[in-house]
Amino acid sequence: MKETIEKQLNFLFTTWEGGGNVSPALVAARKLLARGHKVRVMSDECNRPESEAAGATFIAWRRAPSRKDRSPESQTFRDWAAPTPQEGLLGVIRDNWCGPALAYAQDVIEEARREAPDLVVTCEALFGVMAGCESIGQPFVNLCPNISFAPLPGIPPLGPGLAPARNEQERAMHAEIAQACGAMFDSGLPVFNTARAALGLEPLDHLIDQFRAADAELLATSRAFDFPCSELPERVRYVGPQLADPAWARKWTSPWAKSDRRPLVAVSFSTTFQNHAAVLQKVLDALAPLPVKVLVTLGGAIKPGELNPAENCVLVESAPHSEVMREAAFVVNHGGHGTVMRALVSRAAMLVIPHGRDQNDNAVRVTERGAGLSLMPDAPVEAIRAACQRLLDEPSFRRAAKELGDQVAAEEKNSSVVQELEAAASRACREVVGV
Repeated sequence: MKETIEKQLNFLFTTWEGGGNVSPALVAARKLLARGHKVRVMSDECNRPESEAAGATFIAWRRAPSRKDRSPESQTFRDWAAPTPQEGLLGVIRDNWCGPALAYAQDVIEEARREAPDLVVTCEALFGVMAGCESIGQPFVNLCPNISFAPLPGIPPLGPGLAPARNEQERAMHAEIAQACGAMFDSGLPVFNTARAALGLEPLDHLIDQFRAADAELLATSRAFDFPCSELPERVRYVGPQLADPAWARKWTSPWAKSDRRPLVAVSFSTTFQNHAAVLQKVLDALAPLPVKVLVTLGGAIKPGELNPAENCVLVESAPHSEVMREAAFVVNHGGHGTVMRALVSRAAMLVIPHGRDQNDNAVRVTERGAGLSLMPDAPVEAIRAACQRLLDEPSFRRAAKELGDQVAAEEKNSSVVQELEAAASRACREVVGV
């Protein structure tokens, strides 16, 4: 049943098929629809079914890249193929964030002129959408489906998976890394400033400066999960994780008999291809001799035929994490933000094996709180087995996961995302009418 609202507002969400960034946007959209607002979603064509299942009107990108499906073959970013994570990020900045910026801008301008939204809600990777909104005076906010990409005071720079600095030497090292990270982002600045010029906008000194045009930066993560910020900018707010099982997740019925008392281990890696079949096989080999049941959700990125599961393992294309992880003794994952949040809300300890992107940074936030362990992808089977055995044997991990999970779950339940989006849209309305 919809709540009574003073005024129906019109929202346009823009996102792209980058994996875990889509679901949080659709969760927020669904909440606004439940409040009686009008919501459109502009994204890759493959996101049409889940957008329409949420109740939103869907518009596919026209000029900008628009994947027809989620297959590895259609994936537009190949950071996993780069020699180093840094080179992989440079490719994403060049090919996905900045290269098509003008096309994204033109698409969002065209849609905004066709039907003016009160507020555009975009993700932090679509710099072209931000520039397009800025060029026509369209109010927008960034809804970031993870920890902040932009640097925040006191929080370690994104990328290497750093814990907070504990002394002057570490603070100096963090400053150097932050400078290098900024330079990597700015590698996309020339082509992005060319797009801004075509839109009649002044050039930026730094790519991340584009965020300043947003009405607010809403972090769809948990403040308790993130490291403390010494001075959070007023325009940056935590709104709690936006979690829901995707529409494409299949119903879950346990294949094991109720009399089977072996603990369940849930294994869930990326829904985008990161060339992770070999690592996943090592996890299965590590768990094979342990007295556990193993459920692997493949997520479409890996095909069943690429793996050789042992007797204690079941492979499925998908399953609702909200149900599976509640039953799990612990979760083995890649450190994707949504998977980590779901595991914590389920109070499950974790073994995190990050493959890049923001995954190292999510992993260190787990390990620093004692809620799990982390290994590199090149860890041998024996090291993975030893880590899994520790998670089974040492109750401190489960206690820490519960303590942190309680806080994350409270932030999810009491999320302020609707209030923040309604407030931003209402401010935009008042500015339009001159109130």
